[in-house]
Amino acid sequence: MRTLTVDLGDRSYPIFIGPDLVDRADLYRPYVHGRQVMVVTNETVGPLYLERVIGALADFRVETVVLPDGEQYKNLDVLDRIYTALLEARFDRRCTLVALGGGVVGDMTGYAAASYQRGVNFIQVPTTLLSQVDSSVGGKTGVNHALGKNMIGAFHQPQCVIADTATLNTLPDRELSAGLAEVIKYGLINDPEFFTWLETAMPKLRQRDPDALSHAIERSCADKAAIVAADELEAGQRALLNLGHTFGHAIETGMGYGTWLHGEAVAAGMCMAAAMSARLGWLTPSDVEQVRRVVASAGLPVDPPPEVSAQRFSELMAVDKKVMDGKMRLVLMQGLGQSVISGDFDRAALDQTLHER
Repeated sequence: MRTLTVDLGDRSYPIFIGPDLVDRADLYRPYVHGRQVMVVTNETVGPLYLERVIGALADFRVETVVLPDGEQYKNLDVLDRIYTALLEARFDRRCTLVALGGGVVGDMTGYAAASYQRGVNFIQVPTTLLSQVDSSVGGKTGVNHALGKNMIGAFHQPQCVIADTATLNTLPDRELSAGLAEVIKYGLINDPEFFTWLETAMPKLRQRDPDALSHAIERSCADKAAIVAADELEAGQRALLNLGHTFGHAIETGMGYGTWLHGEAVAAGMCMAAAMSARLGWLTPSDVEQVRRVVASAGLPVDPPPEVSAQRFSELMAVDKKVMDGKMRLVLMQGLGQSVISGDFDRAALDQTLHER
C-alpha cells in the first residue's frame, strides 16, 4: 500500500492506494468520529463490495443506500434518497458517509455530506479508475442540472480516500478507458515526463498490469494533490485540472447525460483543446497528432459527436462554471505538459475548432 497526503493544513487527509483495501477496518476506523455510518453505493458496485465494506465497519452502526447506476441519475431527485435515508435513520451531525463507487456516487455522497445538517464527514472509496485518479480527490462534490453539468455543488473534502486497485479487475473495458482520459490529462497539464511514459505504457494499462496501473494512479493523485493543496477553491491554478472539460461537459450535456461517459467526453475535449491551441500557434501539428494518438491508444474518441452542433457547443459552453463575468475561460496548451488558463483568446480559433468535425 502507498499513502499520499493532500496537504490542507488541519484538514489534510491521506490517500491510500493498493490492492484489497476495501475491507481494511484499520483504514476506516481513525476517520469515523461518531457511531453512525451511512454507506452509499449503486446497483452495480453494491453486489460486488458492499458486504466487505460493511464488515470492515462492524464496530459501528451501519445503514446503506443503493442508488441507480449512471450519470443520468446524478441529479437532485436521486440525491434526495440519501437525505431521506439519513433522516429516517435519525443520523446526527457526527455521522459519517462512505461513498462506495465511481465518480457519480462520490460526487453525490460528498454533496450530501456537505449539505446534510450543514456538513458532516465522509470517506471516499472509489472503485473506478476515473474516480481513483480524479474525482475522489480534491473535495469537488455536486450534481448535474438539465442545463449544465455539475452546476449544483460544494467544496467539501473527505476524511480519507481508500483506493483499492483490485476493484479495477471488475471494471468494464469502456470504464477503464474513460478513466485513462483523466490520467492522460495530468501528463498534458504539467507532467510531460508522465505523458511520455503513458505513450509507451498504454498497452500495459489497458491490459490492467498491476504495476503500471498502480504507478499511473499514484502519479495522477500526486499531481492532483499538489494542485489542490496550492489552490483548494479553484481561485487560479486548480482550474488547470479542467483541461478538456469545458468542451467535454458540453458534449455530455448536449448528448444527454450517460450517452457519452465523462472520460470519453473529456478525451474528445482534450483533442479539441489541442487543435485550438495549434490554431493559436501554441502547439505544432505534430503535437496535436501526438495527443490524438495517445488518446486513441487508450480506446477513447478523438473527435466530438456530430450530433452536437457548433451553435449548441457555444450555448452550452457559455454556462460553464469557468465563465467569469460573462467571459469564457478555457484551459489550453502552450506545449505538451504546459497548460494555461486563457480568457483572452482569438474567438475565431474557437469557432473554427467547434466547426471542425
